Amino acid sequence: MKRIIILFIVLFGFYSCNEVLGKEEFKKVDWKARQATIKPTDSLTSGESYLSVYSQIYSYSQHKMYNLTAMISLRNTSAKDSIYLSKINYYDTHGALIKSYIDDPIYLTPMETIDIVINEVDISGGTGGNFIFDWNTPKACPEPIFEGVMTSTSGQQGLSFLTQAKRID
Repeated sequence: MKRIIILFIVLFGFYSCNEVLGKEEFKKVDWKARQATIKPTDSLTSGESYLSVYSQIYSYSQHKMYNLTAMISLRNTSAKDSIYLSKINYYDTHGALIKSYIDDPIYLTPMETIDIVINEVDISGGTGGNFIFDWNTPKACPEPIFEGVMTSTSGQQGLSFLTQAKRID
């Protein structure tokens, strides 16, 4: 009787884990719903930022690599003003454009954060992938912050690190 109860508990535990893990999915950004119009008469400050992103890293030697999940965080640091992004481009190790995320300018409301997630199986960026962001802010508005959080877990080992964008214009 004890074996049946233990078996029931173990099976119930496995079933519970599958239900929780199987139904969670990251919501993608609806870029079209965020479109904004920037007029030449708007008095905005412009800037360009560079962010390094790693889809893979070397381990032990150049022949062993680990794939990483990358979360790219786009943050409006203003508590009162919206900011605008006119370019979000993702490039690979060799500088080839992988993806242009927007065709028209988008907005971020005050204190809003948008995330772009690059799945662990997507290794197109390689060991030297990067993003370029073109942005516009109202005068006297703080600059946006762009960060990359790279993570990987395998068995009982976990790895994570952060990259921060640098203004390049």
